[in-house]
Amino acid sequence: MTDQNKDSKPGFFARLKAGLSRSTEALSDSITGIFLDKPLDAETVEELKEALVRVDLGTTLARRFADEIGRERHDYNISPYDIRRLLSAQIFGVLKPVEKPFAIDRSRKPFVVLVAGVNGTGKTTTIGKIAKRLTKDGLRVVLAAGDTFRAAAVEQLQIWGERTHSEVISRATGADSAGLSYDAVVRARTSNADVVLIDTAGRLQNKAGLMAELEKIVRVLKKVDDSAPHAVLLVLDATTGQNALSQVEAFKAVVPLTGLVMTKLDGTAKGGILVTLADKFGLPVHFIGVGEDAEDLQVFDAQAFANALTGAT
Repeated sequence: MTDQNKDSKPGFFARLKAGLSRSTEALSDSITGIFLDKPLDAETVEELKEALVRVDLGTTLARRFADEIGRERHDYNISPYDIRRLLSAQIFGVLKPVEKPFAIDRSRKPFVVLVAGVNGTGKTTTIGKIAKRLTKDGLRVVLAAGDTFRAAAVEQLQIWGERTHSEVISRATGADSAGLSYDAVVRARTSNADVVLIDTAGRLQNKAGLMAELEKIVRVLKKVDDSAPHAVLLVLDATTGQNALSQVEAFKAVVPLTGLVMTKLDGTAKGGILVTLADKFGLPVHFIGVGEDAEDLQVFDAQAFANALTGAT
């Protein structure tokens, strides 16, 4: 078993903090405004709930966190620093159980990874960045361009194939993606590759035909390996906020999701949605995206995320 260990470069937290800056500023500024020279009373607890909802923490969690903070400290003055520290601890408690590095089981060769998600989540780019991590770890990767309806996705994956020295399996526009996925696994076997990363079309979760196609890919993969796919990752775009909840529900009903990747956290003030997802579904969170560079796809670290989101130090 091999896994992608947490990023150890000195700039890891700095990149995370910068990537979450919009969410952090939205929450931190609210906390400062609410608690500067004010007691923690019913009014400020209500204002704290509203601030948490604005960063997409969700009403249930916002109420739970704010009430917990107010319960033992009612009518006491409390500093914005202490509020951030208390919130960070609460968020960490929700996130720690889903902090699970993405792991490749070397006993299953090739290890087949199906990557799903709706249009615009950054699925293809995420696959490329994961391929870069895996090849850097010494693994041989085959990329399957299963988004056969979008020529740009195939071209994008071919660029990542060149960058990572990975073979790319592609077909003509509109080709059957299930058949292509099957061929990619067969090719990986014959070439002794370790991992197959399968891109899929950007399916809208309310499109029954496209979801059926995703089910078909899973069925066809089992014809070549009855244990495949070994991992099914759902890529979510943080800027969609609460819509991410319905996306997880829809995909979970169709394919056996094993983990989440959340992208575009740098482009939104809704970073709290990841906490809501963790609380509601408990699915492992493997990676988060906080920028365009390959290094900005980071291994998920619950404590670092909680600190960065709340501005705690």
